[in-house]
Amino acid sequence: MNADRNAEHAAICLLLQNCQQFCIRYFAHPFSGTSQFIMKRIQSFFGIVTISAVALTGQAQSAQAFDLKLTNGVASSTGVTSQGAYSEYAGLSTVKTIDFNSGSVPTKGFAKYSFQSNNSVSNVRSDVWAPSGSKGEVNKGNYLAVFEGNNVTIDLASRVKYFGIDWGAMSGGNTFSFYNGDSLVKSYSTKTVAPLASIHAQQHGGEGNGYAHFTASNTGEMFNRIVISQVGGGGFESDNHSFSITDPTKSVPEPGIMLGLAAIGGSIWSKRKRG
Repeated sequence: MNADRNAEHAAICLLLQNCQQFCIRYFAHPFSGTSQFIMKRIQSFFGIVTISAVALTGQAQSAQAFDLKLTNGVASSTGVTSQGAYSEYAGLSTVKTIDFNSGSVPTKGFAKYSFQSNNSVSNVRSDVWAPSGSKGEVNKGNYLAVFEGNNVTIDLASRVKYFGIDWGAMSGGNTFSFYNGDSLVKSYSTKTVAPLASIHAQQHGGEGNGYAHFTASNTGEMFNRIVISQVGGGGFESDNHSFSITDPTKSVPEPGIMLGLAAIGGSIWSKRKRG
């Protein structure tokens, strides 16, 4: 991982140490048996969590620089569930989303889409193969379909760290390639992503669906061109593409640490009230 992520974990460790000292001072008077018990629990908890944060830093240093995460996604910002799944980060001001509901791909602006040929095999359409919603709902909106021999290239106005996509009806040969100029940064295919899918939509004969989040965790892995292709038979169906120059996943705290802090906080408050 990059230096930013390491600094983030170091900051978490410092925060935990400060919280520990605050809690110890908070229960220092009166120094009753109950307070002693609580203080020991606090010291034990923060010791474990601090070690965990340090371990996370070590794992981050050894992790691959380009990350893939598959979630179920969420409904649209207006609560509509019949237009596929959206990125959990779509509501952030730094994230731009293209939903294809206009019936065509954008050919100008931040993200410019182009087809390899004009044979119209690959296009924006609406049918039963549209990527499902976050709970497997039928998508009645438009989506992007790509078939062999007619790749789709997305040229971006600047390099980005994040790309999200509602990947539907996962079938063999679906391929994503990320480039920085003409240099290939990373490629992903169905073989890597399909096993991660937890949604198997009935309308797609049980094929996997999910919202894929691709993140470059250091500036050297940032990309400005994406090629969507289909190798062999079948098609590559996608919807609700999201882009961000910054990493939107960093706006969400480490879930394990925050849940732990919430749990110990609730326990301490309960014991304090009873005391």
